[in-house]
Amino acid sequence: MAESLRRRLPLLLLLLLAAGGLRAAERSGGGSSSAMEELATEKEAEESHRQDSVSLLTFILLLTLTILTIWLFKHRRVRFLHETGLAMIYGLIVGVILRYGTPSTSGHDKPFSCSQEDRPFTTLLVNVSGKFFEYTLKGEISPGKIHNVEQNDMLRKVTFDPEVFFNILLPPIIFHAGYSLKKRHFFRNLGSILAYAFLGTAVSCFIIGNLMYGVVKLMKLVGQLSDKFYYTDCLLFGAIISATDPVTVLAIFNELHADVDLYALLFGESVLNDAVAIVLSSSIVAYQPTGENTHAFDAAAFFKSVGVFLGIFSGSFMMGAVTGVVTALVTKFTKLHCFPLLETALFFLMSWSTFLLAEACGFTGVVAVLFCGITQAHYTYNNLSVESRSRTKQLFEVLHFLAENFIFSYMGLALFTFQKHIFSPVFIIGAFVAIFLGRAAHIYPLSFLLNLGRRHKISWSFQHMMMFSGLRGAMAFALAIRDTATYSHQMMFSTTLLIVFFTVWIVGGGTTPMLSWLNIRVGVDPDQDPPPTNDSFQVLQGDGQDSARRNRTKQESAWLFRLWYSFDHNYLKPILTHSGPPLTTTLPSWCGLIAHCLTSPQVYDNQEQLREEDSDFILNDGDLTVTYGDTTITANGSSGPHTATTNLDSRRTKSSSEEALERDLGAADHEVTSRGTRLVFPLEYNA
Repeated sequence: MAESLRRRLPLLLLLLLAAGGLRAAERSGGGSSSAMEELATEKEAEESHRQDSVSLLTFILLLTLTILTIWLFKHRRVRFLHETGLAMIYGLIVGVILRYGTPSTSGHDKPFSCSQEDRPFTTLLVNVSGKFFEYTLKGEISPGKIHNVEQNDMLRKVTFDPEVFFNILLPPIIFHAGYSLKKRHFFRNLGSILAYAFLGTAVSCFIIGNLMYGVVKLMKLVGQLSDKFYYTDCLLFGAIISATDPVTVLAIFNELHADVDLYALLFGESVLNDAVAIVLSSSIVAYQPTGENTHAFDAAAFFKSVGVFLGIFSGSFMMGAVTGVVTALVTKFTKLHCFPLLETALFFLMSWSTFLLAEACGFTGVVAVLFCGITQAHYTYNNLSVESRSRTKQLFEVLHFLAENFIFSYMGLALFTFQKHIFSPVFIIGAFVAIFLGRAAHIYPLSFLLNLGRRHKISWSFQHMMMFSGLRGAMAFALAIRDTATYSHQMMFSTTLLIVFFTVWIVGGGTTPMLSWLNIRVGVDPDQDPPPTNDSFQVLQGDGQDSARRNRTKQESAWLFRLWYSFDHNYLKPILTHSGPPLTTTLPSWCGLIAHCLTSPQVYDNQEQLREEDSDFILNDGDLTVTYGDTTITANGSSGPHTATTNLDSRRTKSSSEEALERDLGAADHEVTSRGTRLVFPLEYNA
């Protein structure tokens, strides 16, 4: 036995060595395979980083090319195409190149079935040969398009997450609209602007929604509707497409110095209209009837949606105003003005955070950041140092320009890079007709009603121009692209894209000929008032011109603003800024300690109050005296001989808030006793 073992021992040793060698070879081969996998992963990461850089570089080159072409157009005085339309054209060209000029780079997509799950997961961990990989949800794909998933990595890279538009690109655009608001003409037409923005947008939304519901029924009848399209979807489309953005028209108005009241009406409507449209869309999404049919009309759900609209709008408004007030207090009671860089940085961050804070709290960031901009311009701007004032104005102007042109460039790109387009000729034609009718029902009836109470009427030429200027732009696009998960939303997005193209290119390009055809004034000084109408007065030469302009603003200014101003000037301005009367003179005596704490020392030092650049003066009714023949007629109805054209004593007894109103709103260049105005009726008239 021992001899037998001795003979077999060398054989066993050889077998053991062979087995060990095999295991070592296996380990060596496994290590080599793992190293190859890691190397492949690193190469894929490096390629992905390179494609990210190329995609961002593409947009930067688009913006650079747009800027250079804009300079050429301005140098040649070309007005038939605005910079936004130019950016869209360049985006289209790049989109065609990326779609048809770059090869597919990935073909490894393979569908897996998870029939046991009844809902999708935001994050998915997949076990591949013992290694776990993380995947994130991008959206739903219809079964018919499972094999048409984008295989071009470059096209995937240039397709941005819709949240990028809302959280990064929209805030500077909306904030700049509020921060650069022309207060004088805006407040003179405030009542009309609010009517167009709120009532007009709601009318337009429901008219477009109901007309499109009829179009959808027609499509279903002729067999061109392949999936569900509910009435609430039509109303949502009406809210999205009611967001006007006449950036092209306003730019041409500004360049040609068109009539200031027409500019104020269009600009004010577009600013508030965007806010109303986004809150309307949120309210329509919140419409959830009880019962089995979740898309039928339910009165309780309707009133709940109305409550949601009011709650979201008022909450967003308060959040924006409060953020602006907090920023004003910080800049007033700190020494930040000694460090302009820190002051500008704080102003920028507080303004941008308003949008994100409102979205995080369930409100609408667009409304919040708009009213934050208005509040910052009214209060915080007065507390900033000279350097910070210039920096903030220029910073948001540049951000607004870049963000807006980026969005329009992306629109052109999205026509070819977006993978879920659904173009329906019937729906597109119906949408154009519905938009035209909705805009007409929005402008003409409201203008008729507003003219019943306006001294300076909205003329037919103004109404036609406002009807023509109902362009769609960045807000409509951002609202449409935010949700493209369903068949109906994909069709709405594709149609919205075509509508934006048409209005920017065709309507925007026809602005200058339309101004000429309607005989609308151009080359107007922004401080010049509209020409006198039948109920206006003729102004004599002399120092009365400035006072007459202030008288006219008094007549036209919204009564709500006149009521608000006294409270704002006597209490809010002294608390939040370094201007206004000392609180020790406006608050009761028992509030003396609080008044001394809240009043800035600069208020006592500054004899001349800070001004607001773009505002105007508002007189009291008793300050207006009109001369006709040998009789002097005052606004309160009294009359007397021709010898006195003004009542200086009454001017000397004006309240401090009224006198400061002259200084605050840019009309304090003359002494109080020299502000007399002599107004006469026209000497010639046609019987």
